[in-house]
Amino acid sequence: MKEFEKNMQEKILKAQKNEITEHAVYSKLALTIKSKEHSQILEKISGEELEHYEFFKGLTRKGVGPSRLKMIFYIVLSRVLGLNFGLKLMERGEDIAQDTYRKIREISPKIEDVLDDENRHEHELLNMIDEDHLKYISSIVLGLNDALVELSGALVGFTLALQRTRLVGIVGLITGIAAAMSMAASEYLSTKQEETDKEPITASLYTGCAYLGTVILLVFPYFVINDIFVCLGLLVFDALLLIIVFNFYISVAKAVSFKKRFVEMASISLGIAAINFVIGLVIRNVFKIEL
Repeated sequence: MKEFEKNMQEKILKAQKNEITEHAVYSKLALTIKSKEHSQILEKISGEELEHYEFFKGLTRKGVGPSRLKMIFYIVLSRVLGLNFGLKLMERGEDIAQDTYRKIREISPKIEDVLDDENRHEHELLNMIDEDHLKYISSIVLGLNDALVELSGALVGFTLALQRTRLVGIVGLITGIAAAMSMAASEYLSTKQEETDKEPITASLYTGCAYLGTVILLVFPYFVINDIFVCLGLLVFDALLLIIVFNFYISVAKAVSFKKRFVEMASISLGIAAINFVIGLVIRNVFKIEL
């Protein structure tokens, strides 16, 4: 073996460890999932990751073991949040190593095969994993987005009009629960009329639960904090946090732009909230509300 620069040797060893770790993750998940089709896809990728490990081992002449911490993290993440999200996030982590892979071209042209395999894993094989919950993303978006736009706006209006935290929380919770049931019923009827493979009842449950979960998060500060303006600040923070987390999940699982979706969703939600801020002030002053 040629003598490599120390930093290049370390990078190759890092890539080698990454490959054996991913081999272990795919292999373990292939044994635990029920879908035979998905299991075969994961076994195929696992075998290719092992071949990549052997390729790097041929360069370094050293054996390395998988990262136990990463293995546990990605296996648990894939089981809890779905194979699409967990494995695509893991494959995204490989992008950091792509530059290293390209520098190895001068050492061995076979690195091109490794790069091709890695790109195919994310763009072809992982996209073959058809998880049921991903069919209902549109239903989750409907519930989450409507709750953020409607309830965050309403809570801002209630906050400025009523200016009593517990009262705002109670009114917001009642409004939110009623709206969640209404949205769930609307999604049921809408899905029933569409030509889709989604189950109407399941779609309505996803929409209603997404709406209700958002409601609980948004109104919670009003039941534990007495300062109305602190509650208002936490309302905006919670709304932005929800938008960030949800859009990050979607950007990974569905391979879409995070920035575009985040800006669009945040602009609509905060824009409506700002309008209701003004409406709340106007209503309070016009009707002389004093509580």
